[in-house]
Amino acid sequence: MSRITTDIFISGGGIAGLTAGISLARAGFSVVLADPAPPPADVASEGSDLRSTAFLQPARALLEAAGLWSRLEDAAMPLEALRVINMGDTLPDIATERTFEAADLNEPAFGWNLPNWLTRKVLTGAAAETPGLDLRLGTGFSKLLTREREALVTLTDGTRLTARLAIAADGRASPLREAAGIGVETTRYGQKALAFAVRHPVPHGNVSTELYHKGGAFVLVPLPDHEGQPASAVVWMQDGPEAVRLAAMEDSAFGEAATRRAGEVLGTLTPITPRRVWPVVTQTAAALTAERVALIAEAAHVMPPIGAQGLNTSLHDVRALLDQAASQPDALGTPGFLDAYAKRRARDVAARARVIDLYNRLCRSNLPPAQAARSLGLKLVHDVSAVRRGVMRAGMGG
Repeated sequence: MSRITTDIFISGGGIAGLTAGISLARAGFSVVLADPAPPPADVASEGSDLRSTAFLQPARALLEAAGLWSRLEDAAMPLEALRVINMGDTLPDIATERTFEAADLNEPAFGWNLPNWLTRKVLTGAAAETPGLDLRLGTGFSKLLTREREALVTLTDGTRLTARLAIAADGRASPLREAAGIGVETTRYGQKALAFAVRHPVPHGNVSTELYHKGGAFVLVPLPDHEGQPASAVVWMQDGPEAVRLAAMEDSAFGEAATRRAGEVLGTLTPITPRRVWPVVTQTAAALTAERVALIAEAAHVMPPIGAQGLNTSLHDVRALLDQAASQPDALGTPGFLDAYAKRRARDVAARARVIDLYNRLCRSNLPPAQAARSLGLKLVHDVSAVRRGVMRAGMGG
């Protein structure tokens, strides 16, 4: 079988991998992107990602530059404010509540929320139409051999590739990362997260709501109306056994439990999608690069689903790699190229992972000192204007 020669090989057709592939192809590089799983057709399809992502300003700018935002914006819900609630000892009592408004920074919104399954589907369609991008769905990465000048890649269908740079965008269990010999450090919390969507009688008003109580965060993020009623995407973090119990409930009982956990702030929550459950971990790769290999997204870092940092951090990786490729096209995949990418991203990834790890530990505890610290911290961050604005800017990607 003949060997295909390309500038870049990308393993993984999730949102980050697709964005990288489209952006790099538009920048003039030849790209082969492979993923063993085509995107689900709709929200109810097996394997659909029921999480949603609040695309912050830098992520939106990246998608706009790639000509992708125009395909997504009609379905995107602006997040004009963030309401943070520390629940009391007994649900649905509220101990402390504060609202952070984007207008305080003279911004129209903190971000724009989109369902992950829909974003992936739209980006896959765009990738199929992008000149210079060879999209291979239903085919995955199999083997890697690197040399000083190239990466030799074999796909699961036997196709062999020669690439100047191989990018691992293939998830937390990344086979390309493993083949490159890069290990990971994983912190487990004994938590799982449930992702689903609900409708509710109280309008969300383009406000995202985060509620903290024993077990972890409960996050309601605005979606477009569902059958004439307001709707929100939900991520519900809980201790593992409790999450499994909740996931097994029939819809009406599950809706009642979710309504109570949400402090009834949007009225009765009625599930409108299936539920997906996944483990909550912090995971960081021991290195962001190896010979002719760069890691991005969850192949490089996984964080608890708090503060919209996960996928937005992944798109920071894409931006850094794209900038590096555009500024040094002839050096693509060389040691100097990879060192510059790692230097640009390593500190930011480590800092965000540490902050989210600490925040998750604080927010899942129901011990009185932790409850008091949450309430005090929320008041201090919100009520001191300079601190509030600084935290908001950092959360938006600054």
